[in-house]
Amino acid sequence: MPDPVRVIAVTSGKGGVGKTNVSVNLSAALAAAGERVLLMDADLGLANVDVLLGLSPEFDLQHVINGEKTLDEVVIPGPAGFQLIPASSGVEHMAELTTLQQASLITAFSELKTPIDTLIVDTAAGISGSVVSFAKACQEVIVVVCDEPTSLTDAYALIKVMSTRHGVSRFQMLANMVKDENQGLLLYDKLLNTSDRFLNVGLGYLGAMPFDDQLRAAVKAQQPVVSAYPRSRAAKAMGRIAEKVKAWPEPEHGSGQLQFFVERLFDQSGGAAAAAKT
Repeated sequence: MPDPVRVIAVTSGKGGVGKTNVSVNLSAALAAAGERVLLMDADLGLANVDVLLGLSPEFDLQHVINGEKTLDEVVIPGPAGFQLIPASSGVEHMAELTTLQQASLITAFSELKTPIDTLIVDTAAGISGSVVSFAKACQEVIVVVCDEPTSLTDAYALIKVMSTRHGVSRFQMLANMVKDENQGLLLYDKLLNTSDRFLNVGLGYLGAMPFDDQLRAAVKAQQPVVSAYPRSRAAKAMGRIAEKVKAWPEPEHGSGQLQFFVERLFDQSGGAAAAAKT
């Protein structure tokens, strides 16, 4: 039986909080720490991980869903040692897959030969159906927030939907674009107080990514800050976050199989998993 894979969703209640940049830098930091990391751009229809990294993939997830390519054939090397599954940008139907397309994706993941320890799923922002589907299928959910009232409000709304309608009871909050760790902890306290009062969930604090001119420079250079400016405040902060993630308990063999992740991804769409096995 293959080694278990840790599957982590990186999501946010609203756009503009730096979620994809967090996904890219967490992937790079984990790879630098010796993990075999696969980053999946799951913002179907509005993909931007490849744009953020200056990559021009020949094939993407749409080719897998259409049965034209295997998953291994569309995986491309990203910077800093991690691998990337590009999504298809601007293709609206990608966001609403048919049962057969879902089945193709389940089969593709079950046949993946690229060896990985961690799959990071960069979801779309908000609480759309695809965001909920991806987040509930993952073992861990990281919610990215910044110091804006709408960011906290929308993060709470996302957690509420995930917990009350879909049974997800454990989340990790990451504060992004903050002044320092203290500001990150203040944001965490606000979200924790509200969720403790109204929801039955566990909300952990993963850490804070500070405002950093070198982070902006890395974005302009289309590189992860952890590899472009490894001594920067942002890179060091992400290194600490990656160490926390590495210290999370390893998934059990059953729940840690990639096919299990994709079957959970589509379990609310009757017949997809069954179709994949026929």
